[in-house]
Amino acid sequence: MANSRKGTILVVDDEEIMREILETLLTREGYEVKLAASGEAGLELARSRPFDAAVVDIMMPGINGIETLDELRRLDEDLAVIIITAYGSIESAIAAMKSGAFDYITKPFKNDEVLVVVRNAMERRRLVSENRNLRQNIQERYHKFGNIIGRSPKMRQVFDLIIQAAPSRSSILIQGESGTGKELVARAIHANSSRAEQPFVAVSSSAASTELLESSLFGHVRDAFAGAVYPKKGSFDLADRGTVFFDEIGSIPLDTQARLLHVIQDREYTPLGTAESVKVDARIIAATNQDLRQQMEEGKFREDLFYRLHVVTINLPPLRDRKDDIPLLVQHFLHKYSEENQKGALELTPEALDLLTEYHWPGNVRELENVIERAVVLSPGARIGVEMIPDHVRRAPSFHMPQFQVPPEGISFKDVITDFEKRLIESTLEAAGGVQKRAAELLHIKPTTLNEMIKRYDIRSRRKRTTGAPEPPAPDRTDN
Repeated sequence: MANSRKGTILVVDDEEIMREILETLLTREGYEVKLAASGEAGLELARSRPFDAAVVDIMMPGINGIETLDELRRLDEDLAVIIITAYGSIESAIAAMKSGAFDYITKPFKNDEVLVVVRNAMERRRLVSENRNLRQNIQERYHKFGNIIGRSPKMRQVFDLIIQAAPSRSSILIQGESGTGKELVARAIHANSSRAEQPFVAVSSSAASTELLESSLFGHVRDAFAGAVYPKKGSFDLADRGTVFFDEIGSIPLDTQARLLHVIQDREYTPLGTAESVKVDARIIAATNQDLRQQMEEGKFREDLFYRLHVVTINLPPLRDRKDDIPLLVQHFLHKYSEENQKGALELTPEALDLLTEYHWPGNVRELENVIERAVVLSPGARIGVEMIPDHVRRAPSFHMPQFQVPPEGISFKDVITDFEKRLIESTLEAAGGVQKRAAELLHIKPTTLNEMIKRYDIRSRRKRTTGAPEPPAPDRTDN
């Protein structure tokens, strides 16, 4: 196997003897070399993997050297492209330089001449990469993460993954519960990539029928279907050279999944109502709060599409698993909604912050944001107390695992679990005001399951909460 530590070079030339000469020469110098007999084949290779440099013959049938150069630079603006031209075609070489070629070599060439130009190209590539890394390190490490707030270890892992994955061309799958900020992460990936200046197009995967969804994605020509009075561009057309974000990818119908797989594999799509395919260069980022592996087992999600999307996976932790971030998020939302509502600086009382920290947040960051926005709007003063926190948060039980001392004679595991289970149900019923349906929601179990457990343990609900805090006002139904 060739030693690729010095770099990887793509050689595009329609003459077999020229490809063989360049491959032998460059491989001997320690470069990894990939060969293509046409511009089309060279571009296909460039789309499948990165290269440090390319050597391209300017005169080729089909896609010529200049067109190949333009497309290679569109795929990777930092790619050093070296043009090979005949002695009598210097004008073409100059035109190539104006189009972004790094340098040119005239035929017949000397081996040393080729090696010097390639070494210079590799050095330029290295310097460009180092300068980019330096600029990134000088800037705030997480400067383009928008409204993604967090300092907890789990969120730092997410930030590191964003930084590592953003520069690549690979598809990315973001997994997380509803309200964890999956679209914010997708936008951060886009903002930290080379596509940052190009469009970011978000697609709601579950908001339409198959026909309307495919029209939204791929566009349509006039009269493609009933009601298609005018032609329409689709999301992929709008996001060319940018990013398409699929929210809730698991909701896409199987037929549309097949068409999406074709776009990922072949980087082309066909608008509805026509047989003419359209080339596209759009990165795909997908998000889901569903278990796609389970959906595959149930035949609801294509296995081949899953693995195409699963190149890089970012798992977003629920807010209950990163409670250290709650005070930081609270400050962020206080500042945001204080400005929007033209209020002065606001702060939460320690008791209110404790309530927010202890709550389990089934709606995650989105629910916390709504709670803070409501508190800011309704607060009459600069300090936000527990009375401004919605009833469902105030009434939520705070559970603490009891500590056990195991005696020398041992302890009954079954009895301990039974006792804790009973106390947990009693506490939840108390918090839910005796309403079993609400208690079941808090425990994330079915109401019928809870009812069976209540009967088994002969539990009597207690409506009064004994925390010493004043009884909160009646629930505001708009917050539930």
